[in-house]
Amino acid sequence: MKHTVSPELKRFNYLFGETSLAYHELNRKLGLCDSTASILYAVLEYGGRRLLTEICRFSGLSKQTVNSAIRKLEREGVVYLEKADGKNKMVCLTESGKALAERTAGRILAAEDEIFASWPREDVRQYFAYSEAFLKALQKKSAELSPLDP
Repeated sequence: MKHTVSPELKRFNYLFGETSLAYHELNRKLGLCDSTASILYAVLEYGGRRLLTEICRFSGLSKQTVNSAIRKLEREGVVYLEKADGKNKMVCLTESGKALAERTAGRILAAEDEIFASWPREDVRQYFAYSEAFLKALQKKSAELSPLDP
């Protein structure tokens, strides 16, 4: 079955791919692999401590990938884990982890903030409104989609 892809979807996919590549290049320039950068970003964004489950959800990385990267960061003295409520664990930056996160993920956070600050407020509001509407519609389509038979 042949499927026709709209010009809008092609443009969306192009921009999504190019944005992913731009973040990959930023991470590479800062000496980080993408998973480590995502974890440092997620934890730094929340002041140096964040639930492990939130990091998985925020980053879009698999639980296995996040756990593997965090174990490596623990061995390097960048993060440590604390027990949170129930089965949850809190990922915390060490002092050297805070310094690393500021030198790397902190620069990305600052660059993103500068970009949004340079846009007119109405453009920022519309950007987030459209992004949220697209996300909600995609989540609805996902809920409606029946799984493939094995």
